Amino acid sequence: MTHKVHGNIKGLAPLALRRLNKLFSRSVDSSELVTRELAAELISIATDLNRRVGILVSREGQVEEVMVGTYDLLYLPDLGRYRLGPGRLRRLRLLFTDIGRHTDLPQIPSDIIADLEKLRLDMVVSLRSDEKRLRIPLSYGYLVPPTVERQVYASRIESVRDLSQISFNFSQYMADLEGELTAHDLRFARTGRTRAMIVAVGTKSETFMRNSLIELRELADTAGVEVFDEIVQRRAPDPKYVLGKGKLEEVILRCLRYSIDILIFDSELRPAQWRSITNATELKVLDRSMVILDIFAQRAKSSEGRLQVELAQLKYNLPRLTEKDSGLSRLTGGIGGRGPGETKLEISRRRTRERITDLERRLKTVQKQRGVRRSRRQEAAVPLVAIVGYTNAGKSTLFNLLTNAGVLAEDRLFATLDPFQRRTSVELEFGERIPIVLSDTVGFIRDLPKELLSAFRATLEELYEATLLLHVVDISDPLHDSKRRSVEHILTNMELNNIPSILVGNKIDLIKEVSDSDSFSDDAYDVVVSSVTSTGIDKMRQLIAKALNISKISASS
Repeated sequence: MTHKVHGNIKGLAPLALRRLNKLFSRSVDSSELVTRELAAELISIATDLNRRVGILVSREGQVEEVMVGTYDLLYLPDLGRYRLGPGRLRRLRLLFTDIGRHTDLPQIPSDIIADLEKLRLDMVVSLRSDEKRLRIPLSYGYLVPPTVERQVYASRIESVRDLSQISFNFSQYMADLEGELTAHDLRFARTGRTRAMIVAVGTKSETFMRNSLIELRELADTAGVEVFDEIVQRRAPDPKYVLGKGKLEEVILRCLRYSIDILIFDSELRPAQWRSITNATELKVLDRSMVILDIFAQRAKSSEGRLQVELAQLKYNLPRLTEKDSGLSRLTGGIGGRGPGETKLEISRRRTRERITDLERRLKTVQKQRGVRRSRRQEAAVPLVAIVGYTNAGKSTLFNLLTNAGVLAEDRLFATLDPFQRRTSVELEFGERIPIVLSDTVGFIRDLPKELLSAFRATLEELYEATLLLHVVDISDPLHDSKRRSVEHILTNMELNNIPSILVGNKIDLIKEVSDSDSFSDDAYDVVVSSVTSTGIDKMRQLIAKALNISKISASS
């Protein structure tokens, strides 16, 4: 087997290279951390070269790699994937020299501690001799599992003033440590919790990015994921990794420390970026759109809704399908890989396109069936009042209040995905009552994936037949203005802004003193209501009746 010395070897004399290559023939008993002879040889070479020298030694005591750095830096060769099995360590220890004299005991720099944690090395050991070369002081660092108080992997560093003070059996020490790490990882796995880190990168204001992350955190929670950490970086997104290279290294390290499995980006990732980040981090990588699609996959109940979700998933993942890329294999199962499209994520492009064509054909049939129902309603001249608004604005609660329908209403994003319609009536002027159909629709959200909007065309087509729109806004939300504008923007893009609408401020019961609130003015809304306490509902009914009466007069004339 041919061995190669890595690192800063340019300009080294042949004798120095021979001494470095000779290190490969050295060995250590499996019970020893390092022998005095090997430690002295490393220190002697490093002192003569005035460069840091390191070796990677296997659990069995064989020298596997030799590295030469600068005076204060040492770069490790590529050791393969970061993430190992539960509790597993690399079965390699790093022995390196600290030739500086800034302290009595040798130091372990932060970059090598990062390597210990990122690569899950057995140990990192810093060696130095005293001035008279009578003793060999050393410092060694190793991983320790999280505790109840400190729920994060950490490193522990210990020092001795001479190698002779090391009394533990190294192989047994590592076996015991690996047992502790495995026990923790298996206990953690049995909890069923999936941890995620959310990431925002961009040039917008920090306030905007923080608020956007709050919504992403809610989306992740709705998808069933625990957001354990977050990172915001204000910069133009990197074309390849979105994050800067240094920040990406920090993300990898933090994910390993916190046992985080999923990385969720607030912005939409291009297929090339998604593949690059997935391969660099060895994590399951999602973007905002993928999380929204996952929520829809979990919550769509009707056969039509499931068809629409599968179509959206396949369209979104089609450009990400590559035969040699392992990224999509990380998406199968769990968040990002649930729903009717779960088994279709890694099929060939040709079969994916065929499936998309089939789904579009089936949804056209559904669209025709909806058209028949609409035409019957139009023949009966029954007005359609559609409730629209940002997700979690309280639309379903309001729908239940007006119709006694009893549909699911939760304080979660996208509680309603399948449309619901119920007949009710409103009282016009002079006491005349007319029947109406009230429709509860899926909530909108900023940057809704275009694939999802397209796939739900059959559902959203109900809006084009609406006589009146009730635009419901959660006025207790500090971001209600921006969310209202987001919905108005979507309605304009869908060419629905010409339909008469009533702007309804909901959840007034959550605002204690409206007059003293800096973030809310009821003058901006046609009516302010509470779907829970029924405050303002009578006034809203009157506004609906008035709007429909005007529409009725216009139609008859």
